[in-house]
Amino acid sequence: MRNDLFSVLQQKSASFSKGQRLLANFITESYDKAAFMTASKLGKTVGVSESTVVRFAVELGYEGYPHMQKAMQDMVLNRLTSVQRMEVANDRIGNQDVLTAVLQSDADKLRQTAELVDREAFACAVNAILNAKHIFVLGCRSVAPLASFLGYYLSFMFPNVHIVTASGASEMFEKLIDVQAEDVVLAFSFPRYSAATAKGAQYCRTTGATVIGFTDSQLSPLGQNSDYVLLAKSDMLSLVDSLVAPLSLINALIVALAAGRGQVLAKSFEALERVWEEYNVYEKRVDGQ
Repeated sequence: MRNDLFSVLQQKSASFSKGQRLLANFITESYDKAAFMTASKLGKTVGVSESTVVRFAVELGYEGYPHMQKAMQDMVLNRLTSVQRMEVANDRIGNQDVLTAVLQSDADKLRQTAELVDREAFACAVNAILNAKHIFVLGCRSVAPLASFLGYYLSFMFPNVHIVTASGASEMFEKLIDVQAEDVVLAFSFPRYSAATAKGAQYCRTTGATVIGFTDSQLSPLGQNSDYVLLAKSDMLSLVDSLVAPLSLINALIVALAAGRGQVLAKSFEALERVWEEYNVYEKRVDGQ
């Protein structure tokens, strides 16, 4: 939604029809809910037709209601409190089966990510990691598990991997203080965006390090502080941030890096398998299973 939407609503209020005035009032007072309503549901909520909602969006300068809705969502996603997120999620799911609704939403995000991710940026990210002196993986708060997961596998491939999942800015900077120009920093940030992550990425770029950002928009705080941006769609599901698509993107990155390491990685795992076998790290299969 445009930053001046509310001023536009105010400026045009005198020319609004009765139905448009109802829409304007609802959007102004409950924009966090309106952003996630279909045109039909928004119309029913305020007592107007779906066509009135569509015409209203066009009058405000949008190509149609989907464009207006997408703009509203981009604006509010990072501003919703936990309570508001729960209310919006309940409205979106309604009477649907929760399991089906969540699985379908995750599947949609995977499809959108496959269309959005920049293949050239992905290839450049793989090349930068393969040639890095040190690798730092940064993820704060709800995306810390993504950083830990990626860091776990990178540690099998590279000797100098540092996982930074500090929740506080001071602790994070203490772990990033050694970042240098020949290093690569992989950072994760999705709504609600961690302020610490954006600041950490900004600092790392001042050192000359290459920053690879995993986020949902080029214009996100992390996106604006990254050399390469790998886009993955995330969604707000009540208190839970859906990270299925970002995790799938991580899987693709690990596979690409493993192919790049080739024989070196194969030798490392041969040695590891011997150690795992000797010290019974993994349970052995039971005969017949």
